[in-house]
Amino acid sequence: MGILRATSKRVQGTVPFLFDEFGVLVRGIIMGFVIAAPVGPIALLCVRRTLEHGVRFGVATGLGAALADTVYGAVAAFGVQVLIDLLTGHQTAFRMIGGAFMVAVAVHGFRARSLPEGGEVPDPPGLAANFATGLVLTLFNPLTVFGFLAIFAGFGLGGGLGNADAATVVVGVFLGASLWWLILNAGVAAIGHRINDAWFRAINRTAAGLLLAFGAYAVVSAIGELAWA
Repeated sequence: MGILRATSKRVQGTVPFLFDEFGVLVRGIIMGFVIAAPVGPIALLCVRRTLEHGVRFGVATGLGAALADTVYGAVAAFGVQVLIDLLTGHQTAFRMIGGAFMVAVAVHGFRARSLPEGGEVPDPPGLAANFATGLVLTLFNPLTVFGFLAIFAGFGLGGGLGNADAATVVVGVFLGASLWWLILNAGVAAIGHRINDAWFRAINRTAAGLLLAFGAYAVVSAIGELAWA
């Protein structure tokens, strides 16, 4: 009987723990989705990759961005102050590198071919290259981590998270961000046959223009800070 009572207590203690962890996971998923969902240059880049090369390449780009969001989510969840200080203290360098990369991707986008009438463009870049593009473009945006810190506070998860809860949140962030990119690219693929060459050029130029604007602003502002330092 003593063994049964001890086992029962352990089970009763496990159920609330699993319930609490599930709630933390759900909040992490919502946070990851919210961080990824705003339409910006990365989203339009994913749309262009899906239209030009197929849904796998758009998803690969999005998953790269999701991994970058997860990295910053981990920094916020675990409260890694050293990394937060590093990001804060080197924002100029991050903006310079990230801005230059955005400009390079934008120039490549302006030079992209029109959407062929028969389907996808042959010989697309590798999935790894698309993944790396999404990862780098998002990773060199240190302001993302401050967005996570603000959202964490809004969800009542700011500061004091245990390791188990922090790890659960990080998993949720990746799942939520990945879910957004899967939904976006699947939706684009579903209506892709209705998008003609004129629409593709408009999407392509809009994505490239946004990337160019963001990149140029990042580089110019970084140079300005260095000049006034």
